[in-house]
Amino acid sequence: MTTMLTTGPLRRIFLAILLSTLAAPLVAYAQQSATPPPPPTQDTQTPEAGGPGGDTGAIALPKKSTEAKAPPPAAPKVTNPPELGNYSIRVDVPLVNVDVGVVLEKNRQFVGNLQQENFRVFEDGVEQKITDFQQVKQPITAVMLLEFASTNYQFIYDMRNAASAFFQQLKPNDYIAVMTYDLHTHIVTDFTNDKRRVANALNTLTVPMFSDRNMFDALYEALDRLTLIDGRKYIILIGSGRDTFSKVNLDKILKKIKATPNVTIFTVSTGQMAREMAEARGGMSGSRSMDYLQADNEMRTFAQMTGGQWFNPMFQGALPEIFHDINDSIRNAYVLSYSPTNAKMDGTYRKLKVEVVDKDGKPLRVEDEKHKPLKYEVVARDGYKAKQTVE
Repeated sequence: MTTMLTTGPLRRIFLAILLSTLAAPLVAYAQQSATPPPPPTQDTQTPEAGGPGGDTGAIALPKKSTEAKAPPPAAPKVTNPPELGNYSIRVDVPLVNVDVGVVLEKNRQFVGNLQQENFRVFEDGVEQKITDFQQVKQPITAVMLLEFASTNYQFIYDMRNAASAFFQQLKPNDYIAVMTYDLHTHIVTDFTNDKRRVANALNTLTVPMFSDRNMFDALYEALDRLTLIDGRKYIILIGSGRDTFSKVNLDKILKKIKATPNVTIFTVSTGQMAREMAEARGGMSGSRSMDYLQADNEMRTFAQMTGGQWFNPMFQGALPEIFHDINDSIRNAYVLSYSPTNAKMDGTYRKLKVEVVDKDGKPLRVEDEKHKPLKYEVVARDGYKAKQTVE
């Protein structure tokens, strides 16, 4: 008869033998784990960016493998001179492009047929070597930024006539958008080359709702939107130049203009006739007159900083000629390129100056058909903001 292991003493002996057999590997593993690891090899390299040095943070650096490294690949064949050996450098060299207009002071006619040797470019007073030069004739991509606020009707009348005179001179491959501003900024029509669409948009500007004119806010927003578009862009700012309620102040809008590349601003001040009549009647106080003088100065500054032009027409009959000049200036330009001697990418603002000279390095003389000297103006933005390393 088979004896069953149900009695107490025999069962306890059996369980003791079984447990000792199973526990032997665990004891050996525990003893092996208790042995202190050898000291780590000192690593003097700085951890890579992107996380903390240990692996307890939210982003842990991967642990370095202790496996033997594969032998390095064979050195590639190079074509460097023998004294240089297998050596190469990659350098990011900044390139600055400067759009330059040369126009006659009398009629704003573009002076063409100039050559690279007729130009000198200075950055912070240091002459730069021009590496590329071309004369371009290009279509227009522009935003008409219009003041549409409840003021003297003469200002609105001037704005509508000025905007109409501009868009009527557009060509089929030109694109234009219309934005207005009062207390807020409004996009009346997005970019289009359809003149009828622009005309219909301007016809909607009949009764303004607010008297506030937030010009700084509107110009800041227009600059922001144009940064999304490649190539050369323009803003045609038409208004009184006064700002009454903007969140952005003058210093901030000037910094924004400096930091925005490839945008040229043309400004047209409205209400010159109304202002003259008010001053003649003695109806404009000294403080109000100073407001308009400051507004004119700001409009002039926006244009000069970006290589544009400022206009303050007294009569409506001058508008077609003004916008003919603007169109001619926009479509015709010299583009100068150079790699700055100051290659630091520090985000500083670099002052620019462009001179036009003859073959002897003297100021260029421009004459008419009767050999009479003509005065001219060199139009270019007054500087640019250098890139920063993080950009």
